[in-house]
Amino acid sequence: MNRWWIAVASVVMQMALGAFYAWSVFIKPLNAQFGWSVPQVTLAFTLSVFGLGTGAFWGGLLMNRKGPRLAAMVGAILWGGGVFLAGFSAHKLWWLYLAYGVIGGSGLGVGYVVPVAVLVKWFPERRGLMIGLAVGGFGAGALVVAPLAARMIVAMGPLPTLMYLGIAYLIVILLAGSLMRNPPVGWKPQGWVPSAAQMAQRSERDYTVGEAARTWQFWMLCLFLSLNSMAGISVASQASLVFQDLGKVSAAVAAGMVGTVAIGNGAGRLFWSWVSDLATRKITLFIMFLVQAILFAILPGLSSPNALLIVAFIILMCYGGGYGLIPAFAADYFGPHHVGPIFGLMLLTWTFAAAFGPLAFAQMRQITGSYGEVLHIVAGVMAVSMILPALLSPPHAAKRAAAAPAGVPAEVSPSDGGH
Repeated sequence: MNRWWIAVASVVMQMALGAFYAWSVFIKPLNAQFGWSVPQVTLAFTLSVFGLGTGAFWGGLLMNRKGPRLAAMVGAILWGGGVFLAGFSAHKLWWLYLAYGVIGGSGLGVGYVVPVAVLVKWFPERRGLMIGLAVGGFGAGALVVAPLAARMIVAMGPLPTLMYLGIAYLIVILLAGSLMRNPPVGWKPQGWVPSAAQMAQRSERDYTVGEAARTWQFWMLCLFLSLNSMAGISVASQASLVFQDLGKVSAAVAAGMVGTVAIGNGAGRLFWSWVSDLATRKITLFIMFLVQAILFAILPGLSSPNALLIVAFIILMCYGGGYGLIPAFAADYFGPHHVGPIFGLMLLTWTFAAAFGPLAFAQMRQITGSYGEVLHIVAGVMAVSMILPALLSPPHAAKRAAAAPAGVPAEVSPSDGGH
């Protein structure tokens, strides 16, 4: 199969999964119809973040054992089915949590790691760029779904909207996922030879999940992903309310703005990953933290909708950039063979920090009536985070052999659906 068709299918699949970023357009309609508070409705999104983290890890393991196509199918059924079932949660908040948060969130995680791990293997010469392309679709999903869902909610209400969207997600991911497959063992692009600079930043062998988790580099990458995500996901999950509160715009206008900043989420994943291929990943990460420290500090003082849109757009670019940058780091440091479960484990540790951001935003708004205080706290965290990339270095070649325990069997990496 032409590997570019797999790249196209990866983007489409990730867009259907990344539609979960459009959750903020459901908050006020569910609040108005059922009387659930903003923090209560936000908790459904938070649970889906936890589900994404746990699902990504066992989805990566499933993909390594049974192949990427089966993992994609499982992700489609859980995510599409969970969103569909959420449409039956009238006056049953616990059902919304179970369907959208637990079932749907698990499907997000299982599906998310598939294109990332597959494209790393098909495009070794453009590792950062192609990871950015894969996760860029995830960030851009809300661009299509947020305004569409807002119109559907006005026409038929939030719950029927969830049902129709769930069916659409299921169909799209099943079709795109059917193209997911690994290249043959030992495959590489014809005529491609890695450069000296690439070799200096890449592992000489593939680490298993257990080996990677025993290195300090693994946990440093987890910390980077958590800090970057905690900041950006707070804005992503509450974007509609932030625009309405600070910019004094209507819910319909805010929904359109949510779709616009979703472009930043997707574009940042591609842009920063591309930059990291040209510069170093460490320098790219430092710049992302610096930009966010400045923008979170000035955000509470903005009232112009246009200024809010520009600042939120760039914040979401940096937020999305972490999801392209960290898996590229993981593939460099630990090899591409097991990058699915390794990055999945990183997402599992990331879950707690990512879940804290939306809850902190919602609770602070509930208590103070504004986002100013928590935005300044996030700015401080980003400022401190700028010093951390300088501490990171790849696993030393001399330590790699010592890190590998004797007698550990290689994990299965099927090339086509396990066959």
